[in-house]
Amino acid sequence: MRKYLLMITLSIFMILALAACGGSEDEGGNSGDSNETDTGDSSEETAYDLVEDGQFTFAASGEFRPFSMTDSSGEMTGFDIDVANAIAEELGLEPNPQKQKFASIVEGVKTGRFDAAVASHTITEERQQEVDFSTPYYYSGAQIFTRPDSDVETLEDLEGMEIAISKGSTYSTYAEEVTENIKTYDSDVVALQSLAKGRHDAVITDFLTGKEASGEGLEIESKEMIERSEQAVAVAKENEALLEEINAALETLREDGTLAEISKEYFGEDITTLPE
Repeated sequence: MRKYLLMITLSIFMILALAACGGSEDEGGNSGDSNETDTGDSSEETAYDLVEDGQFTFAASGEFRPFSMTDSSGEMTGFDIDVANAIAEELGLEPNPQKQKFASIVEGVKTGRFDAAVASHTITEERQQEVDFSTPYYYSGAQIFTRPDSDVETLEDLEGMEIAISKGSTYSTYAEEVTENIKTYDSDVVALQSLAKGRHDAVITDFLTGKEASGEGLEIESKEMIERSEQAVAVAKENEALLEEINAALETLREDGTLAEISKEYFGEDITTLPE
């Protein structure tokens, strides 16, 4: 009899244990479904990495008129800044501009200090080894600027002469073709101002920057247009999702005319489409 009761008791325990395991599996299954949903929601919210949640932290020099300028209150304005603000709006983020010396901006993007650089960076093979670039948001090019009394017309005419450029500029490549006498400045505008005051034989800079400086009364003259270039937003290589979103934003801004509108505000023409 005792043996019989013991067998019944053991059977009951086994049934209860199996029921408990089954309940755990059901709960685990439900919990797993819930976790998968949560993970999905979380991944959608953090599809790309940001320096600050909810903000598009971008760098510009604030010294490259009219692309980025610093007003009396210390805030940056200009073509690049307006483009970056428009990108931020398309991304549903708050713009968070950061002023940084041009020569160190790419490194700042690479090391994660900034989400992106919207700072008139020309796409080059050398820079593409450090960061990834968006589709171009404007097209420009390098041009020679001299004083009005100069006989210089072409790059070859500057053989052995003193040429000024901005630090970190790709235009150093052209200067190095004809001279070792190269002076650098933190700003293209300062280089042009020094040229007008009698320093250096020429400055190589973006033709739009020179055009703007000349229009504001700086006594300089434009000479040979050396090349055409594409300028784009720089993003860290490991942040591919953000790059895709920026490209989508630029496409929208291009199609709805926002980029052209911003360009005409600063230059009186559309520099955001490929010149024919």
